[in-house]
Amino acid sequence: MNRFLMLLLMVVAGSASAQGVVNIYNWSDYIAEDTIAKFEAQTGIKVNYDVFDTNELLEAKLLAGSSGYDVVVPTGNFLERQIQAGVFRQLDKSKLPNLANMDPDIMRIVEQHDPSNAHSVVYMWGTTGFAYNTKAIQERMPNAPVSSWAMVFDPDVVSRFADCGVAILESPTDILASAKHYLGLDPASESADDLKQAEDLLMGVRPHIRYFHPSQYINDLANGDICLAVGYSGDLLQSRDRAAEANNGVEIEYVIPEEGGVVWFDLMAIPADAPNAEAAHEFINFIMDAQISADITNYVFYANANAASTELVDSEVTSDPGIYPSDDVKAGLFAMKAFSPRYDRIMNRTWTRIKTGQ
Repeated sequence: MNRFLMLLLMVVAGSASAQGVVNIYNWSDYIAEDTIAKFEAQTGIKVNYDVFDTNELLEAKLLAGSSGYDVVVPTGNFLERQIQAGVFRQLDKSKLPNLANMDPDIMRIVEQHDPSNAHSVVYMWGTTGFAYNTKAIQERMPNAPVSSWAMVFDPDVVSRFADCGVAILESPTDILASAKHYLGLDPASESADDLKQAEDLLMGVRPHIRYFHPSQYINDLANGDICLAVGYSGDLLQSRDRAAEANNGVEIEYVIPEEGGVVWFDLMAIPADAPNAEAAHEFINFIMDAQISADITNYVFYANANAASTELVDSEVTSDPGIYPSDDVKAGLFAMKAFSPRYDRIMNRTWTRIKTGQ
């Protein structure tokens, strides 16, 4: 066999191999145990599934280019500015028949991040709040303001829980926005003065915070290693259920604070340089199957935007106000818009000072 023919065969084989593989980059602890296996069995496409813990990490890879991923799952405000940077290709909706299953009201809300839903489909959505160990908090402060952000942002309150452990989500966007909202400021403000007020608030409670992390609080709260954590709704509800399953005497309560908080949407999108956009569309359409969306929600305790799946979601999930908030609670929630690159740099420097306490 001559050299040219050998090279041609290698190119063809490589192309066939690429068509049979889809590379997914999703948040950790964010998919049902059998979702990938079901997709592979149904389509014959092999899945390489990697996970990340922060939007900042995902964004760095996407902006660097040539990430090698076919489907990624950024949060709405990050996706918004990534679209502006040309990171994503527009979806071919003719290849996504399961779009008919999606909740039109939620899809309209998400249009603030992605006009006409041209580049993305909602994966899951949720809130950013806090959860606490009921016994540990009661022992230390019987009259604790357990429905309020004061649990975290009032130094006279949070100091009472320092010995049993307080953790805060590693997300400058969520935490600084929540701090501004607690202070009565606009969470989306890019005012330097507003940011300084939020920094001062967090610096005031910093001595009482054990750590900042994107996911460690899930198991630590469930195991009783910490007693109060700010985090994503599904993560904290997983903590609650893991503690219940372990029957370890730890009871966890998740709170969407009465002052209101962040509501966010994680969205499936296809990078402009995706190696296998065809398989990416197949994967996204598969996730939008009613049963598959229900399976994921039942496993990770995050709400989906799939209206057709609602009757397939466990009743204890749909009736849980921490997962599917009431209309009154929804009225107090706010979605984050994308910040400018200049403000983002300032915010990240502020966050570094807060984390280090310097």
